[in-house]
Amino acid sequence: MSETLAKPVADQTAEVLYEAADGVATITLNRPERMNAISGPMLASLSEYLLEANADSKVRVVILTGAGRAFCVGLDLVDATQGSGIGSDRQAQAVSVNLDLRNTPPTILFGMDKPTICALNGAAAGYGLDTALGCDIRIMGESSKLAAAFVRRGVVPESGGTWLLPRLVGWSKAAELIFTGRTLSAAESLALGLANEVVADAELLTRARAVAAEIAGNAPLAVQSAKRLMRMGLEETFNDHVHHVYLQFLQLVRTQDFREGMTSFLEKRPADFHGR
Repeated sequence: MSETLAKPVADQTAEVLYEAADGVATITLNRPERMNAISGPMLASLSEYLLEANADSKVRVVILTGAGRAFCVGLDLVDATQGSGIGSDRQAQAVSVNLDLRNTPPTILFGMDKPTICALNGAAAGYGLDTALGCDIRIMGESSKLAAAFVRRGVVPESGGTWLLPRLVGWSKAAELIFTGRTLSAAESLALGLANEVVADAELLTRARAVAAEIAGNAPLAVQSAKRLMRMGLEETFNDHVHHVYLQFLQLVRTQDFREGMTSFLEKRPADFHGR
């Protein structure tokens, strides 16, 4: 990959950090003192950075992770019980009956064409679990956990979990996890297919970046088309889907990247894709 992206983190004190280099954008939830419990400003920043990464032609893969000892323990219940933040009485009084969810993180994450990798450090509970499940690939540190604790807090999986979990593990297992509010270890998550792999905690980001680099080295238009087609296929019949696949294929074979992919294969050298 010849083009290099280098964007430093602007403010290490921000609640969400964004940096990008070598085609990989890393978004870090950054409230380690609260185990990255989600605040209102965090939701806005996360949406902004996801949209930025998806729109940037130099970004080919997105890594989502958390600072400190947890990925995200859910919505900030401390703020809510103290009368501020998400779920508080003050916010409930201001809620509109006409909700616009188009620019919320779960909706944006689902609609992104760029591949997403969740590097799961520590606990992912509630909103954090739904966010992790919304990523394409999940790599877990060996001490990390997934907790579907929604019903234990008097709510439902509010950010995509009821849609995602049955598709990932089947209806019966999803029902068991959601209805019991059970916590899964990294090993249990791997056995269920909720994690792609489990690595030593100290190696988590290194491994996530290695997978991201492997993806980023492929033809970005083809990778993004493949993801888009997978998403469409969730709701299509096979016959409808193969028509959409063929239309995408016809466009891809006209690109410079397709010619580079064929030429590099014949010349037995690494391909140099430019996304054109």
